[in-house]
Amino acid sequence: MASEQTPTPKQQPSSTAAHKIVLFEQENFQGRFHELSGPCPNLKEAGMEKIGSLVVHCGPWIGYEQASCKGEQFVFEKGEYPRWDSWTNSRRSDTLGSLKPVKLDGHEHKIILFENPNFTGKKIEIIDDDVPSFHAHGYQEKVSSIRVLNGTWVGYQYPGYRGYQYLFEKGEYKDNTEFGAQHPQIQSVRRIRDMQWHQRGIFHPTN
Repeated sequence: MASEQTPTPKQQPSSTAAHKIVLFEQENFQGRFHELSGPCPNLKEAGMEKIGSLVVHCGPWIGYEQASCKGEQFVFEKGEYPRWDSWTNSRRSDTLGSLKPVKLDGHEHKIILFENPNFTGKKIEIIDDDVPSFHAHGYQEKVSSIRVLNGTWVGYQYPGYRGYQYLFEKGEYKDNTEFGAQHPQIQSVRRIRDMQWHQRGIFHPTN
């Protein structure tokens, strides 16, 4: 029997599903809710016209601004996201059109980012580390192509994990359009890991 009560944000999932996310119509986990354990290419068709908050019980997930996994990307790890600005600070959009689970690739992490398309030009290689500023590591070039040798990563347009987000899964991206960026600008990157439950989402700007 389905419960008519809204689950509390920290309520742990009763199943052992590898992925579970609960979407709420209003901010602060209020209003109608919808639970997903697999990909949803069109949230509106699934009955979610607007999403004001969400809780990731098992993840990670990637959300998209538009249906069919298009538009701006939003990476969600285990935690609570009480408002749209707790999952993005790009300020371009407050809508979610589609969602899908993200598969993690083991515990090792290695990524190489290149200045030019087709893996040419200057490069920065990162192994088992999060880098909040490429500039601080002496890399001040654009990022036009990427090789992910191990792990799953998220890159950001600006230092400090700010701006547009881009998911980097194991494989090759020959130019910036292949990872969904209009411009070859990545200035920080971090690993996506199977993190334990924590109070809030993965990034929150300081007040």
